Amino acid sequence: MSSWLADLSGTPDGAFWATIIVLMSALSHAIFGALQKGFHDPWISRGVIDGWLVAISIPLAIWAVPMPDAATFAILLGAVVIHFAYKCTMALAYERAAYTVVYPVVRGTGPVITVFAAAAIFSEYFTPAQWLGVGLVSGSILLLALRNLSEEKLDPRTLQIGLIWAAIGGVTVAAYTTYDAWGIRQAFDPMSFVVWFFILSSLDFAALGVWRYGRMSPQPALRPLMLRGAVGAVIAYLSFGGILVATYLDNVGEAAVLRETSTIFAALIGWCFLGEKVGPRRLILMFGIALGAVIVEVGG
Repeated sequence: MSSWLADLSGTPDGAFWATIIVLMSALSHAIFGALQKGFHDPWISRGVIDGWLVAISIPLAIWAVPMPDAATFAILLGAVVIHFAYKCTMALAYERAAYTVVYPVVRGTGPVITVFAAAAIFSEYFTPAQWLGVGLVSGSILLLALRNLSEEKLDPRTLQIGLIWAAIGGVTVAAYTTYDAWGIRQAFDPMSFVVWFFILSSLDFAALGVWRYGRMSPQPALRPLMLRGAVGAVIAYLSFGGILVATYLDNVGEAAVLRETSTIFAALIGWCFLGEKVGPRRLILMFGIALGAVIVEVGG
């Protein structure tokens, strides 16, 4: 599969597949965020997901992909640090505010930073029309967060701290998107990078989840928690693995912006499964996100 990806990278067919993969990643990431927020402590939820990610990835590492070389391994260690920071900020934000408030703030702050980083690191260029699309995507997402925020009934201090962590989470999203895109392009085998990324970047929260679960009273029922974690791990491969592959195949900035259509899916998930409201103003903003993503795709 790695040779197939290498042949597609930078080609029109590669751009087409990158778009499909990013949209799949967007839907998967919204589901993933809902699973982490869901009905359990977000630290425990992410821990059990990461535990399953290690369990799924080890057989692939043994039988399906080559071992990373020393240079790739060093890059992967950098990814571990960035993703640990991201996971901590998300858990801290989800502890304090609703999913439909936290998620748009995280996703709205990331694309603009990523586009600037992609320009500096990968020499990518956005046309004025594409910048209009970026503004429409990020602006609509942040207005969606503001709309959701107006209905929050949490203590203002708690909510403020949650929003601060969500904004920091957006910065870490831009950091890991850019770093991972650079890393997978340096790796001698892209699929090896993906598999070992999941192993190395999942060990920390898997251990943290076990530690935290052992100190909870009462402890959540283990069976539904493990089932949720197994589903989350499969979705994580589609979400995080998908964006890794997409940024390998095509422009990092475009992939980062298009992935923010996950906010649309997140709003629908929050409405359908978490009992959170979606009204006409939210629908208008969701349309703005979708329109902005389309402009970014066709405006280049």
